[in-house]
Amino acid sequence: MTRTPRTGAFSVRPMDPSPGRRRDGKDGRSDSELVHTWVTHPRSAFWMMGDARLEDIEREYTAIAAHPHHDAFIGLHEGRPAFLMERYDPTEVELQGLYEAEPGDIGMHFLVAPPETPVHGFTLAVITTVMETLFADPGVRRVVVEPDVTNHAVQALNKAVGFEVIREITKPEKQALLSACTREQFEAATTGAER
Repeated sequence: MTRTPRTGAFSVRPMDPSPGRRRDGKDGRSDSELVHTWVTHPRSAFWMMGDARLEDIEREYTAIAAHPHHDAFIGLHEGRPAFLMERYDPTEVELQGLYEAEPGDIGMHFLVAPPETPVHGFTLAVITTVMETLFADPGVRRVVVEPDVTNHAVQALNKAVGFEVIREITKPEKQALLSACTREQFEAATTGAER
């Protein structure tokens, strides 16, 4: 669990994509129902699932749960679902054949739920929690990401936690800005930073 002075406590748990399985005790929605509302919100355009049906989300995340090199997690803020995190092996998923992998690389996606009331620094606290979760595995030496080249907001967040741009790459669904962050870069960028 991560706790920040400004934004409170954060943690992550595995996503359960099972249809109808209730995980959120607050409002009774399943993980897939939560994620469906998040990815179809206009603020989530870069997730590219704006037209997805609930069944599409259940199918997609059931496939991720069964995949040996891809995982999905629900991020909690003060015990309530607040973000989605995906972890993947970039040599097997997303970036296979598109970059020069290094031992200890892990790939990551994250999506913050549309807020009811925006909190300054919240998204930075989320990405910091995601990075801390990934680096909690001692085998992880570097996190790689591939945001859309036009997603300037996430590029700024990436830079704030230590990511450096490697180069632009072409993926089937987008032009992406391949970026990487070592454990040392993350620690240097976030040590002493108030979140």
